[in-house]
Amino acid sequence: MEYLPAPAAPAQGHILCCQCGVPIPPNPANMCVGCLRAQVDITEGIPKQGTVHFCKQCERYLQPPGTWIQCALESRELLALCLKKIKASLSKVRLIDAGFIWTEPHSKRIKLKLTVQKEVINGAVLQQVFVVEYVVQSQMCEDCHRIEAKDFWKAVVQVRQKTVHKKTFYYLEQLILKHRLHQNTLRIKEIHDGLDFYYSSKQHAQKMVDFLQCTVPSRSKSSQRLISHDIHSNVYNYKSTFSVEIVPICKDNVVCLSPKLAQSLGNMSQICVCIRVTSTIHLIDPRTLQIAEIDGNTYWRHPFNSLFHPKQLEEFIIMDINRVHEKKKGAGAGARSNKHTLAEAWVRKTSELDTDHQYFCCTHLGHILNPGDLVLGFDLANCNLNDEFANKMNPQHIPDVVLIKKSFDRCKRQRRRNWKLKELERDREASDTDDERQYQDFLEDLEEDETIRKNVNIYRNADIPVESDTDDDGAPRISLAEMLEDLHISQDATGGEGAEMLTE
Repeated sequence: MEYLPAPAAPAQGHILCCQCGVPIPPNPANMCVGCLRAQVDITEGIPKQGTVHFCKQCERYLQPPGTWIQCALESRELLALCLKKIKASLSKVRLIDAGFIWTEPHSKRIKLKLTVQKEVINGAVLQQVFVVEYVVQSQMCEDCHRIEAKDFWKAVVQVRQKTVHKKTFYYLEQLILKHRLHQNTLRIKEIHDGLDFYYSSKQHAQKMVDFLQCTVPSRSKSSQRLISHDIHSNVYNYKSTFSVEIVPICKDNVVCLSPKLAQSLGNMSQICVCIRVTSTIHLIDPRTLQIAEIDGNTYWRHPFNSLFHPKQLEEFIIMDINRVHEKKKGAGAGARSNKHTLAEAWVRKTSELDTDHQYFCCTHLGHILNPGDLVLGFDLANCNLNDEFANKMNPQHIPDVVLIKKSFDRCKRQRRRNWKLKELERDREASDTDDERQYQDFLEDLEEDETIRKNVNIYRNADIPVESDTDDDGAPRISLAEMLEDLHISQDATGGEGAEMLTE
């Protein structure tokens, strides 16, 4: 007779599983984990596959019903987007952990590893891990669809300045680049007297108009044109146009103020020099060093024009110069400049060196001029001034010559220039030599004026070595401390560095 061994007695404090008889710690279901999972699937009803839509043009994902958001691979934003796809199914379980499973970036697959808990038989809590796979499908967003259809812009900002010089536009271009106002533009078109900025929404265009009014003296007006109208939903489709006109005054212009405006600015002379154009027009009286600032509203109430074209600048040589240390202020005179020095100079045109004719003038450039220096200025004694305010002035109050800036060798300055500026990508007209000359004038203004330079991002040009100052001719230069390194940062194939996974 054979005796079968008796079944092993459960360890103290253990019970046998009601399905397979394996000793287990006591639990409300009286079943082991394996049998419990075979009986109950807590992930039932949760989809294991799904789709997400991705626009290849702008690299954004669709967040239903109609929002497109920017997400890097394996980022928190993309994880939240995928979980919202199965949010309704997850309401029956408790989500413990969620994270990404690595996939090839070009596989168009996104895999999530989810850990959930749920109360099952007799109050027992079961935890389960499963994978949800998403297929990335390409779909063009509405904004990119309009761009491809060539009928994409909803608003345009037309920036105009009725002047022959583009110094203000070059300065404005650098401000736009520094503050990244060009990122929302669909297209930038350059025309003869200005720029056109095209936008996909009216809000972006309005933001640009507000920026322009804060950075340059200007005035604006807007209009809109009805494109279509849905009578059933009462939806109107408009195209908006914003017209921004910048004051027609640039740096180094000689202007003639109206008597009323000159009196309101502290009884300064009507003939002034524009030394800078920022959010206001900065003027200086070369006879007294009195300075004034004119904002856009004041200018449009009392408009004035430039007396000369930039091409009318003539070269003079300093024959003799005497600095005036103290000059009595007139009644009601305004503030004076501390950065300039008043001087009385005798000058002669370089084109008239064979004659003895000299001109006497007062200048605000006494701190940089010495006998023998070359200087650029305007000849008022031998010209016809076609200006309503200048024609009514007493001829004794009109100076013979107004000196603008010291002259240096332009070719040598270009060779030494070891820095560069970035430019806006735009549709250009055919450029000519005059545009290049105006751009070089703007670069020289940056070297000479530290105040304007603070608002511009200047990048070091590694192609041009840094020269020593042994052969320095006194021309102003920009120090290396004021330059930025021009970095070229490229993202990896995953579309950028993703955030860490959410874990508990």
